[in-house]
Amino acid sequence: MPFAVYLLGLAVFAQSTSEFMLSGLVPDIAADLDVSIAAAGYLTSAFAVGMIVGAPLLAILARRWPQRRAVTAFLVVFAAAHVLGALTSSYAVLLVTRIVAALANAGFWALATTVAVALVAPDAKGRAMSVVMGGVTLACVAGVPGGAVLGQAWGWRSAFWAVAALAVAATIAVVRTIPVSKPDTEATAVRPLLRRPLLLTYATNALVQGATFCTFTYLAPLVTEVAGLSEAWVPATLVLFGIGACVGIVFGGRVADARPRTVLLTGTAALTVGWVALALSAASPVVTLVLVFLQGMLAFGLAPALTARVFYQAPGNALAGGFTTAAFNVGNTLGPALGGLALDAGLGFRSPVVVSALLMVVSVAQVYGQVRPARREVGA
Repeated sequence: MPFAVYLLGLAVFAQSTSEFMLSGLVPDIAADLDVSIAAAGYLTSAFAVGMIVGAPLLAILARRWPQRRAVTAFLVVFAAAHVLGALTSSYAVLLVTRIVAALANAGFWALATTVAVALVAPDAKGRAMSVVMGGVTLACVAGVPGGAVLGQAWGWRSAFWAVAALAVAATIAVVRTIPVSKPDTEATAVRPLLRRPLLLTYATNALVQGATFCTFTYLAPLVTEVAGLSEAWVPATLVLFGIGACVGIVFGGRVADARPRTVLLTGTAALTVGWVALALSAASPVVTLVLVFLQGMLAFGLAPALTARVFYQAPGNALAGGFTTAAFNVGNTLGPALGGLALDAGLGFRSPVVVSALLMVVSVAQVYGQVRPARREVGA
């Protein structure tokens, strides 16, 4: 695997840490800027919306730029937004910096996946995606808890400074390692990315991510109110999910290139069974902890296959990463929203897990309809 792919994963780690770390910083931000907890929570929503809108849009706008220049520009803007966010005392300015950072993150994600698959052999797209997306799992395991620790020790601004420093380091490394390439305007057509098979792939990706983050977002009340564990177990459970995700993404990327059809069929089916099992047995602490690990492993084991599938279906199209990133973040936004609606309806703390299972049922039906007709394994 080219070293540049690992550096792209480092940049993704910095950006994913920024995306998720506010969950542990919201109370401090609210108190410091004299706004409500809900208003501080909107900073996370603004980031998610920026990712959804920005991924395809910025991928299209940057298609005439050399890829190294575009990736570098997005990283510089991302770092600058965090510096300004760390310095400001205005909630409005901080909100704008989150949107700008999200747009830069979306643009980077869209190009980083495209650059990564271009740097590896044609049959290694899944492994390249596992390295790049490994930055997300490392952010869950180390970056987000690290941001919370920094926030508790030196205030929420220190977490923003740390992310900015990581982004600068990643920028320098990327400039030194990614080869210069001329823009290929013929490889940036939008219409081929809107074909029915690709639209179904985007939808499957969104459903899987929606199911994953629907339960992940509300793990704390599930652990404390249903499984009966103390609040001290909440961070440990989140880390356990992250460790499972790390294991899954490493092995999922390797298997996805060799047997993509098998990974998609068995992976989505196993995830569905896992969410059903968790919904039924969440009262058992031991079973809950085991299933949290397994579901993290299965969900992120599927991620490289789902992402690589787009590049196999649209080889050489530099905009494929943008549409894939948008689909990923649609799921990240839709899943927690549906879980919240279930909780607000008084359906209990198991209800987000039930929602996850229902989303996966639809996903399994889509995957089965797409890949079952294939008579042999091909990289598509």
